[in-house]
Amino acid sequence: GKAPKQDFQGRQPLNSGSSLMNKNSNETGDKIMMVSTKGRYALKVLLDLAQHSENGYISLKEISQRQNISMKYLESIVATLYKAGFLESMRGKNGGYKLKYEPSAYTIGSVLQLTEGTLAPVTCLKDVEHIDCPKSESCLTLPLWRKLNSVVNDYLESVTLNDILTENI
Repeated sequence: GKAPKQDFQGRQPLNSGSSLMNKNSNETGDKIMMVSTKGRYALKVLLDLAQHSENGYISLKEISQRQNISMKYLESIVATLYKAGFLESMRGKNGGYKLKYEPSAYTIGSVLQLTEGTLAPVTCLKDVEHIDCPKSESCLTLPLWRKLNSVVNDYLESVTLNDILTENI
């Protein structure tokens, strides 16, 4: 086969399999534009609860088995979701958790904002309101990163759990 194109540093382009986008840290080790396991699992938990909502409250054991998430990690994720007001809980024999609202009320952006804090593509945009970089005034690429951040956030805020469940994305 033909060797893939490479850029000036010998790297494959961003749309190929082994790319810069597959790396989860920059030179300083800051994680950028990567969704953590916690974020992905939080989405799985919410989707699981939505899919099984007719069963009322769902035990962590059931979610753990269906989603193959350890109980310890699941407890941590559910605690975060519960504290944020995403879930209702009930104790006792038929207890467990359920969504507090309809699946259409939960945006993917709100879930990831909760678990990740930010999905900013560059560290200087972790706090969009206050860019703490001495070079920001003269940075030619800052508008590019701002636009990318905006596109990603706008998209994630436009997709709900219901959109995923109905494959409407």
